[in-house]
Amino acid sequence: MPFLMPDLGPVMPELVMTVLALFILMADLVIKRKETVALLSIAGTAGVVMLLPGALGTTFNGMVLSDGYSMFFKFIFLLNVILTVLISIKYLSIERVNFGEYYALILFSTIGMMLMASAGDLIVLYLGLELMALSTYVLAGFIRYDIRSNEASLKYFLLGAFASGFLLYGISLIYGLTGTTDIRMIAGYLGRGGFSGNPMLIISMVFFAVAFSFKIAAVPFHMWAPDAYEGAPTSVTAFMSVGPKAAGFAVLGRVFLTAFGSMQADWSIILIPIAILTMGVGNIVALSQTNIKRMLAYSSIAHAGYALLGIIAGTQDGVASVMLYMLVYAFMNIGAFGVIIMLRSENFKGDNISDFEGLAKNHPLAAALMLIFMFSLTGIPPTAGFMGKFYLFMSAINAGYLGVVIIAVIFSAISAYFYLRIVMLMYMKEPKGEIVLSTSPALGLALAITLIFVLFIGVAPSIFLDLAKAAAATF
Repeated sequence: MPFLMPDLGPVMPELVMTVLALFILMADLVIKRKETVALLSIAGTAGVVMLLPGALGTTFNGMVLSDGYSMFFKFIFLLNVILTVLISIKYLSIERVNFGEYYALILFSTIGMMLMASAGDLIVLYLGLELMALSTYVLAGFIRYDIRSNEASLKYFLLGAFASGFLLYGISLIYGLTGTTDIRMIAGYLGRGGFSGNPMLIISMVFFAVAFSFKIAAVPFHMWAPDAYEGAPTSVTAFMSVGPKAAGFAVLGRVFLTAFGSMQADWSIILIPIAILTMGVGNIVALSQTNIKRMLAYSSIAHAGYALLGIIAGTQDGVASVMLYMLVYAFMNIGAFGVIIMLRSENFKGDNISDFEGLAKNHPLAAALMLIFMFSLTGIPPTAGFMGKFYLFMSAINAGYLGVVIIAVIFSAISAYFYLRIVMLMYMKEPKGEIVLSTSPALGLALAITLIFVLFIGVAPSIFLDLAKAAAATF
């Protein structure tokens, strides 16, 4: 049988980014402006995603799917890595860890996320997840002389390996039942109803839920997030608070809404308690935090609970609302971390919530930026965060989950306390001393981009919602 070259169009973005990441890694010794090469690499990959003919389709016998759904998430991943590189340049210089490996690792992690979004087979899903995870473990411990960074990396690695075991066991069970790891073929087998009520199938869905819950930091599989977010370099915390979470929701949609689509009545019973616990624990525990990175870690946990409502709804509108929310979350969360990075200087960490006291008096622009990002995270109009929550909640209500939405609204109201506490400290307290901001053109550009889109999506959400719906229609 003659060897047939697979169609590489659907995987061209991943191939381009892989070549460029390897180039950065190999040329680290001779290239001084590593961040510039990284940005050009990402821009080149984005161009491939948008302009390359034949980028949509399947390849490797259906193991990789390139459709509107995966493309939308790939734009989120590319946006995440671009903004991360922009906020990293000054910060890495201050921390004295501006090495080429950093940029290569975030590119490799992003390649893993892109493979996860395009996975048409559970084996590809696992390979993408491990590529993403292993790169992120190293990034979390990138400040080698900082014991907190070492601790963050170790905890993230150990619990991540635990979650990978659950995923592999879930894959083995579903393979044993259906004889395939192809997501669409699994959907076909289960759609015929032959496995209805099979305990092994229920256990498999539980294992998948556990593994994906770890990746999105959902309760009770969130234990790694506060320590990893606090100990990791702040730019890495921003990166992993958005990218892995979006990738986790991408595969949640693929597996639960496609492979297990006919079993929604069963898996919704699993995900609803997880969503409620996630919103509750995330918002309530965040109230007592004194470190702003830990506070945003619990905030991230709570937002995973909100986004789960779109998956639980199980409709096209629900999927589109999750996609829109992940886009919105990228802008507002990276913007908040960008302001935190501005406070970092040679002799000042800027990690404590109390460090924001009186910021509006010394640096009114930085305080105004943080105010808008906090408002958006709270869900106050006319910011993007409000519109993101609105569409999520409406999709769940339309699917018949009014009770869960009421609980979500209550917890969202509770979150106003710890978000607006930052605003109160900035505007109603006297500064403890002079704070010197660490600014750079790249950081300023990242904050300008996030600010513009947080406000623009807030007043014109239909543009982005229509894009998400069009992408979800190909799902």
